[in-house]
Amino acid sequence: MLDFTNKTVVITGGGSGIGKAVALAFAKQGASVHIVEVNSENAKGTVTEIKKNNGKAGAHICDVSNQHQVAKTFKAIGKIDILINNAGISHIGKADTTSENDFDKIFNVNVKGIYNCLHEAIPVMKANGKGVILNMCSVAAQTGIAERFAYSMSKGAVYAMTLSVAKDYLKDNIRCNSVSPGRVHTPFVDDFLQKNYPGKEKEMYDALAKTQPIGRMGTPEEIAHLILFLCSDEASFITGSDYPIDGGFLKLNS
Repeated sequence: MLDFTNKTVVITGGGSGIGKAVALAFAKQGASVHIVEVNSENAKGTVTEIKKNNGKAGAHICDVSNQHQVAKTFKAIGKIDILINNAGISHIGKADTTSENDFDKIFNVNVKGIYNCLHEAIPVMKANGKGVILNMCSVAAQTGIAERFAYSMSKGAVYAMTLSVAKDYLKDNIRCNSVSPGRVHTPFVDDFLQKNYPGKEKEMYDALAKTQPIGRMGTPEEIAHLILFLCSDEASFITGSDYPIDGGFLKLNS
């Protein structure tokens, strides 16, 4: 089960956090992994770790918000069996405290970035006669989270794009799903706490962790395992679905 031998997987934002965990998981199951990253050091670090464990991987430095760069990168990769649209950025702010520049930045990376990758990958998959797309969504797409106006906007768009792509390419044997994590313990969380709550990192971490009814944050590896299944042949009957992986955040909070 979950054998990805001879499969080519493209993972955007695969240099750190959830993206890195996804890259390592696919490589462990035999896939040839292509890391598409704006941070060259992170991308090379993931590739080095994969190769150290006898996996197959390559790094491609690319800003997903730039369609020309994405087109050039995907052309260089060639074959694409699975696309993981993971690259994204966060933002804190309400509608009246979010600047136009910040709004545009969130949109360009989190929404246009996915569109750019879909635009280039789907024709390749159509030519291959099949393909799988997995978009990184968020619980923020389905519930109100304080001071996440622009971020929630972007993830709502990701959810809608997932449904649209799943519907449009049914006859092309292309599946498209999304996952919606709750809070996940990544380096981003640690950096955020250190920057915004110096000296109170543990206190704030515990408070954030307890917002999940299960009582803790998720791990990148737990998200990766769900993604691995949804992209596998074992999940061939699943398309047009979003899967919350949130420790009960959406359904069990009262």
